[in-house]
Amino acid sequence: MPSRWYTVVIDSADPASLARFWAAALDYQVVYSAPDEVVVAKDEDTYPGLVFVPVPEGKTVKNRLHIDLNPDDQQAEVERLQGLGAQPVDVGQGDVSWVVMADPEGNEFCVLRAREQP
Repeated sequence: MPSRWYTVVIDSADPASLARFWAAALDYQVVYSAPDEVVVAKDEDTYPGLVFVPVPEGKTVKNRLHIDLNPDDQQAEVERLQGLGAQPVDVGQGDVSWVVMADPEGNEFCVLRAREQP
Protein backbone atom coordinates (compact mmCIF):
# COMPACT_ATOMS: atom_id res chain seq x y z
CA MET A 1 0.00 0.00 0.00
CA PRO A 2 1.49 3.38 -0.96
CA SER A 3 1.95 6.20 1.51
CA ARG A 4 -0.58 9.02 1.80
CA TRP A 5 0.51 12.64 1.60
CA TYR A 6 0.11 14.11 5.08
CA THR A 7 1.86 17.51 5.20
CA VAL A 8 4.57 19.71 3.76
CA VAL A 9 7.00 21.03 6.39
CA ILE A 10 8.30 24.58 5.99
CA ASP A 11 11.30 25.89 7.92
CA SER A 12 10.63 29.30 9.37
CA ALA A 13 12.14 32.06 11.50
CA ASP A 14 8.66 32.82 12.91
CA PRO A 15 6.40 29.77 12.47
CA ALA A 16 3.28 31.34 14.01
CA SER A 17 3.44 34.42 11.79
CA LEU A 18 4.18 32.49 8.60
CA ALA A 19 1.43 29.98 9.42
CA ARG A 20 -1.06 32.85 9.74
CA PHE A 21 -0.01 34.16 6.30
CA TRP A 22 -0.53 30.77 4.64
CA ALA A 23 -3.77 30.12 6.51
CA ALA A 24 -5.12 33.40 5.14
CA ALA A 25 -3.71 32.76 1.65
CA LEU A 26 -5.31 29.31 1.41
CA ASP A 27 -8.45 29.92 3.49
CA TYR A 28 -7.10 27.33 5.94
CA GLN A 29 -7.04 27.50 9.70
CA VAL A 30 -4.46 26.88 12.38
CA VAL A 31 -5.34 23.41 13.63
CA TYR A 32 -2.39 22.99 16.02
CA SER A 33 0.07 25.40 17.59
CA ALA A 34 3.05 24.76 19.86
CA PRO A 35 6.46 26.44 20.20
CA ASP A 36 8.09 23.79 17.99
CA GLU A 37 5.43 23.59 15.24
CA VAL A 38 2.31 25.23 13.87
CA VAL A 39 -0.03 23.28 11.59
CA VAL A 40 -2.51 24.77 9.12
CA ALA A 41 -5.08 22.77 7.18
CA LYS A 42 -8.56 23.12 5.73
CA ASP A 43 -9.84 21.66 8.99
CA GLU A 44 -8.70 19.18 11.63
CA ASP A 45 -9.70 16.19 9.50
CA THR A 46 -8.54 17.28 6.02
CA TYR A 47 -4.97 16.87 4.81
CA PRO A 48 -2.50 17.61 3.33
CA GLY A 49 -1.67 20.52 5.54
CA LEU A 50 1.34 22.76 6.04
CA VAL A 51 3.57 22.48 9.10
CA PHE A 52 5.81 25.39 10.10
CA VAL A 53 8.83 24.63 12.28
CA PRO A 54 11.42 27.00 13.74
CA VAL A 55 14.97 27.06 12.38
CA PRO A 56 17.81 29.40 13.34
CA GLU A 57 19.10 30.07 9.82
CA GLY A 58 17.44 32.26 7.23
CA LYS A 59 16.52 31.29 3.68
CA THR A 60 19.47 31.73 1.33
CA VAL A 61 18.64 30.18 -2.06
CA LYS A 62 15.68 29.63 -4.39
CA ASN A 63 13.27 26.94 -3.20
CA ARG A 64 13.60 23.50 -4.78
CA LEU A 65 9.92 22.83 -4.05
CA HIS A 66 7.13 25.39 -4.16
CA ILE A 67 3.36 25.76 -4.02
CA ASP A 68 1.28 26.69 -7.07
CA LEU A 69 -1.98 28.50 -6.37
CA ASN A 70 -4.93 28.28 -8.79
CA PRO A 71 -7.21 31.32 -8.30
CA ASP A 72 -10.30 32.25 -10.30
CA ASP A 73 -8.79 35.72 -10.96
CA GLN A 74 -5.00 35.83 -11.05
CA GLN A 75 -4.58 39.62 -10.79
CA ALA A 76 -7.07 39.96 -7.94
CA GLU A 77 -5.34 37.13 -6.09
CA VAL A 78 -1.89 38.69 -6.56
CA GLU A 79 -3.24 41.93 -5.10
CA ARG A 80 -4.88 40.09 -2.18
CA LEU A 81 -1.68 38.18 -1.41
CA GLN A 82 0.33 41.41 -1.51
CA GLY A 83 -2.09 42.79 1.06
CA LEU A 84 -1.25 39.78 3.25
CA GLY A 85 2.49 40.45 2.95
CA ALA A 86 3.65 38.59 -0.18
CA GLN A 87 5.77 40.26 -2.86
CA PRO A 88 6.29 39.52 -6.57
CA VAL A 89 9.82 38.23 -7.22
CA ASP A 90 12.02 37.51 -10.21
CA VAL A 91 13.69 34.10 -10.09
CA GLY A 92 14.59 34.21 -13.77
CA GLN A 93 11.17 33.03 -14.94
CA GLY A 94 11.08 35.35 -17.96
CA ASP A 95 7.80 36.05 -19.75
CA VAL A 96 5.40 33.43 -18.37
CA SER A 97 1.68 33.16 -17.65
CA TRP A 98 2.13 32.77 -13.89
CA VAL A 99 3.25 35.25 -11.26
CA VAL A 100 6.11 34.25 -8.97
CA MET A 101 5.73 35.64 -5.46
CA ALA A 102 7.50 35.27 -2.14
CA ASP A 103 5.79 34.87 1.21
CA PRO A 104 6.83 37.14 4.11
CA GLU A 105 9.91 34.96 4.78
CA GLY A 106 10.98 34.81 1.13
CA ASN A 107 9.63 31.37 0.15
CA GLU A 108 8.68 31.44 -3.51
CA PHE A 109 5.30 30.29 -4.80
CA CYS A 110 3.38 30.78 -8.03
CA VAL A 111 -0.03 32.25 -8.77
CA LEU A 112 -1.33 30.59 -11.92
CA ARG A 113 -3.94 31.71 -14.40
CA ALA A 114 -7.29 30.06 -13.63
CA ARG A 115 -7.26 26.38 -14.53
CA GLU A 116 -10.08 23.88 -14.43
CA GLN A 117 -10.04 21.55 -11.47
CA PRO A 118 -11.43 18.03 -11.46
